[in-house]
Amino acid sequence: MSTPFPFTAVVGQDDLRLALLLNAVSPAVGGVLVRGEKGTAKSTAVRALSALMPEVDVVSGCRFSCDPDSPDPGCPDGPHAPGAFASRAARMVELPVGASEDRLVGALDIERALAEGVKAFEPGLLADAHRGILYVDEVNLLHDHLVDLLLDAAAMGASYVEREGVSVRHAARFLLVGTMNPEEGELRPQLLDRFGLTVEVAASREPDQRVEVVRRRLAYDDDPAGFAARWADEEAAVRARIVAARELLPSVRLGDGALRQIAATCAAFEVDGMRADIVMARTATALAAWAGRTDVLAEDVRQAALLALPHRRRRNPFDAPGLDEDKLDETLEEFGGQDGPGDDGDGDDDPDPGPGGGPGGQPEPDDAPQGDGDAAARPEAGEGGEPQPSGGAGEQSPARSAEPFRTKVLSVPGLGQGAAGRRSRARTEHGRTTGARRPRGALTKLHLAATVQAAAPHQRARGRSGPGLVVRRDDLRQASREGREGNLVLFVVDASGSMAARQRMSAVKGAVLSLLLDAYQRRDKVGLVTFRGAAADVALPPTSSVDAAAVRLESLPTGGRTPLAAGLLRAHEVLRVERLRDPARRPLVVVVTDGRATGGPEPVALATRAARLFAAEGTASVVVDCESGPVRLGLAGQLAGELGGTAVTLDELRADSIAGLVKDVQGSRRAA
Repeated sequence: MSTPFPFTAVVGQDDLRLALLLNAVSPAVGGVLVRGEKGTAKSTAVRALSALMPEVDVVSGCRFSCDPDSPDPGCPDGPHAPGAFASRAARMVELPVGASEDRLVGALDIERALAEGVKAFEPGLLADAHRGILYVDEVNLLHDHLVDLLLDAAAMGASYVEREGVSVRHAARFLLVGTMNPEEGELRPQLLDRFGLTVEVAASREPDQRVEVVRRRLAYDDDPAGFAARWADEEAAVRARIVAARELLPSVRLGDGALRQIAATCAAFEVDGMRADIVMARTATALAAWAGRTDVLAEDVRQAALLALPHRRRRNPFDAPGLDEDKLDETLEEFGGQDGPGDDGDGDDDPDPGPGGGPGGQPEPDDAPQGDGDAAARPEAGEGGEPQPSGGAGEQSPARSAEPFRTKVLSVPGLGQGAAGRRSRARTEHGRTTGARRPRGALTKLHLAATVQAAAPHQRARGRSGPGLVVRRDDLRQASREGREGNLVLFVVDASGSMAARQRMSAVKGAVLSLLLDAYQRRDKVGLVTFRGAAADVALPPTSSVDAAAVRLESLPTGGRTPLAAGLLRAHEVLRVERLRDPARRPLVVVVTDGRATGGPEPVALATRAARLFAAEGTASVVVDCESGPVRLGLAGQLAGELGGTAVTLDELRADSIAGLVKDVQGSRRAA
């Protein structure tokens, strides 16, 4: 077994280490979601935590790690005889992004269940992680149904496996830690809320700290065991401190003053539901125990808010996470506790502000909150200031987007088999059952009626003599299911001079932002191609990060001629490359333009030929007609005809008339 990097040797990242340690002290806090750019020690810190966790006593021979002092009465390996137990290190179980549902929750032997009536159950990763750590790297890339199962188990403390009337339940209480890079897509808000704490991490910009990171990493790579030995005393001290804090935790008093501050803070930041209040209370209590105190102070409440609220205050996907610390301080001061120790909110009497002052001599975190940089970037991009390099004369600074609105569903016709999502019909592992087939490989979803029907004619030949059904492997039938898939929504946006009127471009950006919001909710990948002047640019290659597309859209300048053909050809090339990377994901091209073509030689003829490439390949497309004024040329409608798609105006994008878009696309393709 490889030697993990010592937890106390991690340089900086004080908030990350504090959040992990608080969950080690009190697993009821609810886990940690670590958000940050790549290469910021997210995985290193999580894996290092497992070495600090106290050993656990387990019932000997139990596959579900039952506690010998209070074994699970419903344990599939039970009932357990008293006295037989063993001690072992707490496990850290990693859930791969590509894991199946059966690998996560466990699987039943369907053949034995049908033929013998026994519950032959093979435990999954949730059982392995019981009373330990379950680590999900890139949790935002997990399929939604896996995340739902994972978080339901974390909330209930148990895992339920049901297959065709056969049920198994076992305890599953673990410290849930997820890491993610926001550039690769966000978690849904309701899933964000299920993580107790969240931490934003970023690489230090201090040269001395970066030097120390490199020095320690090189030393560890040269001699892992020797490097770990040099940090053994610090590791032992933190391990002992976790044990002491766990023992002190039941004695910590959460007074009415601190509770009032917690409730007022959650109300002031308008978080939904009551989970935030409960998580803040548990976090503040764990902070006091970690500091060796039996009273919760105001600074405990403040630190708990900084860890528990940023990911819960997001009102929509494009809001940058973070917390207004001035508003937080004002709320805490206004509703200051009246329990004596809780009134002092300056933090000067705190014997230990967190792991930064603990073993290992870690440096203090930067004073500036992580969210400020992202929050500041958007107004600067939206307000313009200096124009970006131009592709044509008369370029204008970027216009701000109008308020987004709810759009109707734009779907790809037919039946796909791409990644799970919420847009177009597809063959999936989850959804309504539409038929049965012979399994290819391992059986995952049994179609019971079809299996019984296949086995029934052979019972006499197989010598059946009792009530049980004699089932063979070739009798089993896999259920065919239909659900929804996520698509690649490629936006092709006209940023030429004909679109440059500020009020008009603001409405166009608002419409695209609305479609981006819809793509976020439907778990699509998105891409952004813009054209103006003499060329087209890929402003954003296909990605799961809808936030990144929204930022690029805000900073989009306008001006110059309209190279429509160049935009369509660049979009066609993006789709060609993406088909090689992800052939199962079907595209939907959304062209946002007034239909004019003025850039390059023979612009109209070239645009027509480029559009026919999409029609020939059967690519679903929609043209958002941005033409305005009393006289309309209808060029966007002509473009939609050449694409084999349909056209819709900006006004119709809000209206019920879009409900027939898919039928229009399909009908126009058949007519062609």
